[in-house]
Amino acid sequence: MDNRQEAPNEKRERLRQQELQKNSSGALRDGFNRGETGNLTDLTGSMGWKGTGILIVVLIVGYVLYKLFS
Repeated sequence: MDNRQEAPNEKRERLRQQELQKNSSGALRDGFNRGETGNLTDLTGSMGWKGTGILIVVLIVGYVLYKLFS
């Protein structure tokens, strides 16, 4: 690492990334909980790429089923 002082927002992001790597299932749960009160960026950002992919697939399948039965 370099010798410069780490800004508070950089430190928060670094710690958040470390926590996501250690506890991925907790991150998914946090993403769903944050989705209740937050925006879509918070939801997908905390779920990771697998959770985001599953969310997109569920939305597409739901839309197709809706169009087939309506």
